Amino acid sequence: MLVSVVVPCYRSEHTIAELVELTMAEFDKMDGYQCEFVLVNDCSPDGTYAEIQRLATLYPCVHGVSLMRNFGQHGALMCAMNHARGDLILGMDDDLQTHPSQIRPILEKMTEGYDLVYGEYEKSTNTAGKRLTSWFNKVSARVLLGRPKSVRSSNFWCITRAVCDEVIRCKSFEPYVDGLFFRTTHNIGNVTIQHHKREYGESGYSLLKLMRLWLSYFNYSVVPLRIASIVGVTTAGIGFLAGIVSIIRKLINPNIAAGWTSIICLMLFLSGLILFVLGILGEYVGDAVMILNGTPQYIERESINIDQ
Repeated sequence: MLVSVVVPCYRSEHTIAELVELTMAEFDKMDGYQCEFVLVNDCSPDGTYAEIQRLATLYPCVHGVSLMRNFGQHGALMCAMNHARGDLILGMDDDLQTHPSQIRPILEKMTEGYDLVYGEYEKSTNTAGKRLTSWFNKVSARVLLGRPKSVRSSNFWCITRAVCDEVIRCKSFEPYVDGLFFRTTHNIGNVTIQHHKREYGESGYSLLKLMRLWLSYFNYSVVPLRIASIVGVTTAGIGFLAGIVSIIRKLINPNIAAGWTSIICLMLFLSGLILFVLGILGEYVGDAVMILNGTPQYIERESINIDQ
């Protein structure tokens, strides 16, 4: 069985060779599996692609692609999956936190008939801030994307060929692979693995990039629109009831003075609510415009060991 190991690469010139060689060593220990690598350089400013080219020269199973600009982790993953030829596709990071030594339990879990298996970290080595954003991401994915409650997602996953073929049909300019997975199947398993420390550097995800990634959820869910409708109806109902109460109080006690402070507060609240709803609508309209304009998920500059 051929397993395609897909890796988005950014600032990984010091780790990608070790990742490839350790992964190959793991597959040599397992019967019935062979591996290939699809390494996508996401316009890294260092020597990452030069290292990928060196590995592709040494190992015919290593395939490399360099993108014309930085399209983000999920754009690079979509590129890699479009070139993957395996019966199974295994997603990993380039920083050795998703360590090759943990591949075996994921592949063994796939033999139980799952379409998708996530590695669930026994103990995360991320910072407190990263764990907080991961928790928020988990809750958001459950509400907006319909992720099953029992599933714990991570950047270490394995999918079948059928799931991959369905996922790469998506042409949205801002893909989110977990959203595409949940849209495709709910036959998902978890297996406990170890989370290793980062060998070099630090995470490339800033708060702004994390926010942009979260907004990509809107491409796969209409829940925000429904929430906006519910908030609007609720606010209108509260305003109607408050109006009735004000009229009754005025009839009972005509000397009650009009409250300018309460009026200003109410106007600010309603104005903010309107802008909030317009912002949600703007996200959907903006996404639709970008899709109609044919904005690509990724653009390849060059490749090595790739069959065109």
